[in-house]
Amino acid sequence: MTAQKAAPATTPEKQVDGAPVVAPEREQTGIEREAGRLTPAPFEPGTALYRQILPGIVQAPADALLAISRKASLWPMTFGLACCAIEMIATFMPKHDLDRFGIVPWPSPRQSDVMIVSGTVTKKMAPAVKLLYEQMPNPKWVIAMGACATNGGPYTRYDRVMQGVDKIIPVDVYIPGCPPRPEALMDGLLALQHKIMEERSR
Repeated sequence: MTAQKAAPATTPEKQVDGAPVVAPEREQTGIEREAGRLTPAPFEPGTALYRQILPGIVQAPADALLAISRKASLWPMTFGLACCAIEMIATFMPKHDLDRFGIVPWPSPRQSDVMIVSGTVTKKMAPAVKLLYEQMPNPKWVIAMGACATNGGPYTRYDRVMQGVDKIIPVDVYIPGCPPRPEALMDGLLALQHKIMEERSR
């Protein structure tokens, strides 16, 4: 009498209205899912390791990040000296929307980082302008708005008028015109933002 191997027991498929019902596949356990994630990443020579592990990471120097944050959060001090101040006030109105550039006017020199000298600077006013500049925290920038703040304008013949505000404080951007339009001041502010990005590594 020869021994025969028993056939493996198979579970018969259930019949529902004549159609076989297939059992759903078994879901992976938490350990099995984690095992797939913990497999070591292949190392490719010549490529930074953090770029292989985290491909969505962006690398940037710290001075570039600081410059971006500075240029996108300029707070000009709100004070005017003469007729150019009317154009400066018009630039801060909703029609031009300086908030989209991150430029917010601020009434105090303690928190401002941009001084817009808009108007004629007389020798009597020069000490006050210099004092306000010294009260501003670093880093700080100055915009000379209009012909009077740039070189004295139509009053250049008078000895009681400063021949430009750069005689007492350093100026970063000059805006010509008598008076310059709000679009010119906006262009000067954008030029200042470009300068901030250019001098970030200094």
